[in-house]
Amino acid sequence: MASNPIADIFRIRDLRERILFTLFMLGIFRLGATIPIPGINLNALQLYFSAQAAGGAISVTDYLDFFAGGAFSRFSIFMLGIMPYISMSIIMQLLLLVFPALKKISEEEGGRKKIQRYTRYGTVAVALIQSFAVTVYADSIPDAITISRGLYTFVSMLSVTAGTVFLMWMGEQINQRGIGNGISLIIFSGIVARMPSAFWLLLQAVRRGDLNPVYVIVVMAMFVAVIALVVYEQRGQRKVPIHYAKRVVGRRMYGAQNTYVPFKINPSGVIPVIFASSVMTFPLQIAQGLGPDVRWLQRLGIWFRPDGAPYLITYTLLIVFFAYFYTQVTLNPIEISRNIRENGGSIPGIRSEKMEEYFTRILNRIILPGSLFLAFIAVIPTLVQRLFNFPAEVAFLMGGTSLLIMVGVDLDLMSQIEGHLRMHHHDGLTAKGRIKSRRSL
Repeated sequence: MASNPIADIFRIRDLRERILFTLFMLGIFRLGATIPIPGINLNALQLYFSAQAAGGAISVTDYLDFFAGGAFSRFSIFMLGIMPYISMSIIMQLLLLVFPALKKISEEEGGRKKIQRYTRYGTVAVALIQSFAVTVYADSIPDAITISRGLYTFVSMLSVTAGTVFLMWMGEQINQRGIGNGISLIIFSGIVARMPSAFWLLLQAVRRGDLNPVYVIVVMAMFVAVIALVVYEQRGQRKVPIHYAKRVVGRRMYGAQNTYVPFKINPSGVIPVIFASSVMTFPLQIAQGLGPDVRWLQRLGIWFRPDGAPYLITYTLLIVFFAYFYTQVTLNPIEISRNIRENGGSIPGIRSEKMEEYFTRILNRIILPGSLFLAFIAVIPTLVQRLFNFPAEVAFLMGGTSLLIMVGVDLDLMSQIEGHLRMHHHDGLTAKGRIKSRRSL
């Protein structure tokens, strides 16, 4: 008789403690997302953002609020979310490529810890810049600030920066003591927490007659179809066959064997979408905060509004760029080829010195369609909102970044839970005892 996988999860003490710790941390995040910055008038904020929402179009605030899990419109201590840390991680990765000395430090013993420390310091700097923009933005909202301007600036920058640093620490704690990727789970929980209110808005719109029920059914069917496509794309692989000749290790001889190197259709997962979103969020937040006082920033914010063509084109190009960039960082053809040669491996029909070129050609062939697919999914909210006049909050959940993050994080979480179950000799989460293997191309 097959065992119940849910019961198996809570029978394993280590796995149970990891899951409960992760849920506890995510609960703290959701609690902090409701705690406002001292000196903020919540009633004034509600009136202001309600008036904005009545316009119907996707605004910069909707975009920023989406990644903060609703914390931005509440002006909570977590209103910047984890995006400053992601932005600084991108900057650090680029610096490693530009400055050989920094790259050398990262390759030394203890170098990773040094780079991580630099990233934390940089995160504080980025958060301070963004939090200052937030203080200026609050000053443009009528009756939003209830204390003196100088005191509010100090308290706001301190509270919001501390909130971002605390989220960064929470993500690291989940990585060490919980289960799943902490940073991704924080973003994931913010998206999931907004789903009930989004669908309630959708129901109200249908009741008022603002939305045709047929359109809702069509979009829901499209939503299910896109989920299936995302899962299929996330699990797809291109397998490169590798042949290992007989070799002697110590006093033992190992026979020849055939294996393969698996390359996912989208090797970088949802990272390009998160990175592209973070890059777009930073200037938009600065423009939103300082726009009323700086005319060219105000024009930039209008030009790069989330439902505009310039924004969508830039966003698509960034997704493609980060797909190639992150893949080159994590899957270096030179290092892969060297490891295969050092272990006596070869690719049938490919000369040893041409191995790097062969891997590069394969990666280029699979990254481009994979990144274009990500970009297509990412712009779905705008298409849904424009074609069917859906509420902005609902449109963001009908696809795009939210869908990619939810599916990607869920698959990664299931894979880790699966690994813990199998390590303790339990059946997996599926009837066959393992998550279905990635489909080969």
